[in-house]
Amino acid sequence: MRDIQNETDDRKVKLDRVGVQGVRYPISVSDREGSTQSTTGLVSLYVDLPKEFRGTHMSRFIEILNIHRDNIAILSLEGILQDTKRALKAETSHIEIQFTFFINKAAPVTGIKSFLSYDCTFIASKAIDFDFVMQVKVPIQLLCPCSKEISSYGAHNQRGTASVSIRMKHGHQNIVWIEELVSICEKAASSPVYSLLKRKDEKYVTEYAYNHPRFVEDVVRNIYLPLQQDPRVTWFSIDVLSNESIHNHNAYAQVEKDNRDEC
Repeated sequence: MRDIQNETDDRKVKLDRVGVQGVRYPISVSDREGSTQSTTGLVSLYVDLPKEFRGTHMSRFIEILNIHRDNIAILSLEGILQDTKRALKAETSHIEIQFTFFINKAAPVTGIKSFLSYDCTFIASKAIDFDFVMQVKVPIQLLCPCSKEISSYGAHNQRGTASVSIRMKHGHQNIVWIEELVSICEKAASSPVYSLLKRKDEKYVTEYAYNHPRFVEDVVRNIYLPLQQDPRVTWFSIDVLSNESIHNHNAYAQVEKDNRDEC
């Protein structure tokens, strides 16, 4: 049969990324306790396309996912990307996997457990070197220090999101777990967010947030310090968004740091 994708293209334009996007695929994600949880990944897989080729073979991307279906994890991504480069005769390959990670959290007073979801993304590329970024988005509560200071009673509070992206050193011993990033973000905020709270828990969370007022700037800096000091982390980016409850705008702060600058 005629292979149209491999036909010569006379426009001579190299493409940076071609491939498949938004593939819903079953994956298993390891947690810090050594267990795995099954979830659904939204997978995008790409390669570069040399200027002499008209198109790529899209079916091969799905074939590669099927080959690695039982081993899609942080430490296996480089192998997946290497296989993708080889199968598509490419110089670079890229993968992005968006998924939901669940933590069974205990309420602060009653100890009742309920699942809370976190949006996570693995982003990796392979040319000569391998590059991997992990992103975790954590829902948090913020209580405004200014509002507390100027009010006779009460203070406005709202839910926000802390988003952390990191690069880490290679090797299993250098893995930074999703649960670790969640814990850092929650401790940096006025209060964590929970799925299930009884009245005793709600009283505790409300008062705890009131006693720990935070601007978005405070939260970013509180996350920055432990990541800067973590020898496993080579680079990180933090942004915090507060969905303001008394304004018609949101509050935002961001910082990026390359820990290798200090080596």
